[in-house]
Amino acid sequence: MSVREFVVLGTASQVPTRSRNHNGYLLRWDGEGILFDPGEGTQRQMLRAGVAAHDINRICVTHFHGDHSLGLAGLIQRINLDRVPHPVTAHYPASGQKFFDRLRYATAYRETVPLREEPVAADGPLAREAGYVLEARLLSHPVEAFGYRLVERDGRRMVPELLAERGIKGPDVGRLLREGEWNGVTLDDVSEHRPGQRFAFVMDTRLCEGVYALAEGCDMLVIESTFLDEDERLATDHGHLTAGQAARVARDAGVRHLVLTHFSQRYSDPTEFERQARAAGYAGELTIAADLVRVPVPKRSQAA
Repeated sequence: MSVREFVVLGTASQVPTRSRNHNGYLLRWDGEGILFDPGEGTQRQMLRAGVAAHDINRICVTHFHGDHSLGLAGLIQRINLDRVPHPVTAHYPASGQKFFDRLRYATAYRETVPLREEPVAADGPLAREAGYVLEARLLSHPVEAFGYRLVERDGRRMVPELLAERGIKGPDVGRLLREGEWNGVTLDDVSEHRPGQRFAFVMDTRLCEGVYALAEGCDMLVIESTFLDEDERLATDHGHLTAGQAARVARDAGVRHLVLTHFSQRYSDPTEFERQARAAGYAGELTIAADLVRVPVPKRSQAA
């Protein structure tokens, strides 16, 4: 049975707190694991969340500020120590290659696992897998930053009642799926369009074209909301979003489940982020991220 869930390892921005670790997020997508922005302490948070190095197939770093990348050194060494049995691919801004190199080889260790470096230099697709296409979009931050988006290909859902009406059953269903027609019955006769799921991960950024492109039509949007709305000028100056800005992006993009994270240590009441997101008009599912929570990706939309 396929599992699609978002595991939160850390939610603090810049400075960790007693209850919030630096960033770290794992997306379980069927049999694959994509780790986003491993900040300091990610290994320990993985242990607490029941996430193993073997669960990681890709690492996606949005940018090279420490709270999003200092955990890379330990994480890469752990992947090698545990002899992960599959190659791991790393995506990160190409402009930060020197930082990635320093973190990858921060100390001595024995390399046992192929780590494929696939830096990001421009908007567009990064990988085409059986279950999704991984894309990147440039964001607006004091250092070069990219957001990431998974797009599942659209498919067809067989409708049992229509199959029965046409007398299609058993191995004939498989033939119809493969060939598109069987004994005068077409796939369109007995199935309906199934939209592919979409997931986006947007970290440190001001409002920009890339934010909207990543969020458009997402089933789940994970997005930073470092500041509350009363500090919008501070957010813009430092290249960040407020809770209200993030929520309006989600509202306008038709996001089904919004996950807010990356909170400044200046705020002690997480419910205020929820209040401001709702005040901005977002009416979908809303999660104010906390360390170690698991958030299921919404079930697929009905046929469209």
